[in-house]
Amino acid sequence: MKKDKLIESQINKLEEKFKNSGQDLSSYLDGLLYQRYLTYWDYIHLDTLLSLQVPRTHFPDEEIFIMYHQITELYFKLILHEQKQIVDDKSQNVDFFIEKATRINSYYTALISSFSIMIKGMEREQFLRYRMALLPASGFQSAQYRMIELYATPLENLVHHTERKDFSEKTPIEELYEHIYWKKGATDLATGEKTLTLKQFEYRYTPRLIRIANQVKDNTIYHKYLKLSQASKENKTLIETLQKLDINANVNWPLMHMGSAYRYLAKDKMAVDATGGTNWRDYLPPSFQKIIFFPTLHSEEEQQNWGKQWVDHMFNPNNLER
Repeated sequence: MKKDKLIESQINKLEEKFKNSGQDLSSYLDGLLYQRYLTYWDYIHLDTLLSLQVPRTHFPDEEIFIMYHQITELYFKLILHEQKQIVDDKSQNVDFFIEKATRINSYYTALISSFSIMIKGMEREQFLRYRMALLPASGFQSAQYRMIELYATPLENLVHHTERKDFSEKTPIEELYEHIYWKKGATDLATGEKTLTLKQFEYRYTPRLIRIANQVKDNTIYHKYLKLSQASKENKTLIETLQKLDINANVNWPLMHMGSAYRYLAKDKMAVDATGGTNWRDYLPPSFQKIIFFPTLHSEEEQQNWGKQWVDHMFNPNNLER
């Protein structure tokens, strides 16, 4: 009898749900009756997913390279998924903030720990050969990575540090965007002009990135933190979580790329150019860029020495793989 009452209650709720759809509940129940059972492979589109690796050469390790970057982009999407929830939240609930930021850190932790696949999981000679078939494509062209930065902090914090003092939150978005730090990393090593890699990226994504920057103006994750009540801003767990996020995103993750670049592109003190022509020695080190999402959460000394100890270790010739 209790079960019958429960079913009746559920049917009433379904009728309420569908009454404004133009169809009665009976029509939807018919659809449910005729619908095929859902399978795992259909739900996640497994066959499509496994068909997305299309190597351009015959070298076996190229498929590893493709899959790892696809996995990375999926993690970037997860990070953006959490960032958008923080930005869209109107409650300014500190527990909600901590939960989402903690999830972001867990995604970065997975990314950072998995990068050994890139550093040690491919044969160097294979990489140096198949990479030539990928020109001028580059991981530099990851639009999601740029979006993560735009959601995290005001655009003036992403201006190249040598020019940052010349700009403020009052500077127009379009002007700030022209001086964003990563553009300096995509200049031709010989001429100083924009590489084709950067020109392709700008043509495709500049309107979208500027639109996002305008949408989150005064409402980035850093802004959301600054607008919290004083008590919430002093929440130790929140502070530590955001500090960790900054270190993960702007020190640990770039340094994993440094490790990969040295593994494959540096040999006997000679550096091979990146596929996009990016000046990776100057572009990747955190201490050279000093990108900090949440500057007030780090001491002046920490900001001055941002990533320095790790980079000193990386540049030590004794630590380079021969």
